[in-house]
Amino acid sequence: MRMRTLIAVFIAFVLTIGASAVWTASTTNPEGDADANMLEDSGLDAGDAPVEKKKGNKVARVLAAPFKAFGRLFSRGDDKKIQAATAEDVAKFESVAVSRVEDSRTASTKKLDASASAQEHLDNGRVNLLNGRLNEAISELSLAASLDPKLAAAHSLLGVAYEKKGLVDRAKDSYERAVDEEPKDAQALNNLGFSLYQNGNYRAAVDRLKRAAKLAPNDDRILNNLGLALCRLGKFQDAFKHFARAAGPLMGNLNTARMLERFGRDDDAIRYYEDARRIDPSSTAVLKRLVDLYQRTGRPEQAQAVAENLNRATVANAATVGR
Repeated sequence: MRMRTLIAVFIAFVLTIGASAVWTASTTNPEGDADANMLEDSGLDAGDAPVEKKKGNKVARVLAAPFKAFGRLFSRGDDKKIQAATAEDVAKFESVAVSRVEDSRTASTKKLDASASAQEHLDNGRVNLLNGRLNEAISELSLAASLDPKLAAAHSLLGVAYEKKGLVDRAKDSYERAVDEEPKDAQALNNLGFSLYQNGNYRAAVDRLKRAAKLAPNDDRILNNLGLALCRLGKFQDAFKHFARAAGPLMGNLNTARMLERFGRDDDAIRYYEDARRIDPSSTAVLKRLVDLYQRTGRPEQAQAVAENLNRATVANAATVGR
């Protein structure tokens, strides 16, 4: 009996350690494009358009976009210049924020016979994609696309599924088919543009994303993606304009400054942080970055002056919270 107890305790210990390791990996190594993650950490939309559930079904989606300030931005290592997205960035890419949820509300796929329509296979594919069943989704969406080659939604969702499987070339081909069939589909253009961006084809990405922005001028996700692609081309002022359109001048300055920091352009980043500071003088996030940058660029007096403002802002914020 004692031996069984010891074995049980040992197994529980191993499982606990394993679960901890999985949790740690999932929270400290975020998947997805690093630039898009940076925006999403601030509660902004970026990346591929989310997969929409069909109206009337009960598919549950869990979207995770907690505000984490600048956490991921400043683990940029030795990235000192504008360059293509790294292989690591692409390897971590996840094209759409969907989580599999198994509960009483989760929709299940239907058993389809040989006479099933393209739309029915499309609906099944969408459900599988929302629930993380990628192989099944690809099978159903491929059937839908073969039965009706002009069904743009099938090609678009197939692109998302391929992207999640890491089959980036197939994903791009599917997105292009979707755009060919529906040239005025802003979300299909966004997905194609972001796919091109992920693959380092920034000029083509900007072209598609500009077309998407004309069709959906108030879509924050498209505007932010366009801003990211413009940054990769070194067009930071143009990027600022689109970031600002998406989330206002304060976030426009912040996002542009963050990207400049990613490329090691600290002096230029300071200019945008100072513009953000003029909009919100009590922003502790902005003040913290300015203190660090002034120290890093050899300007201790300016760093000290900003640090004093930071201390006052921190005290004032604490007093406000304590009321």
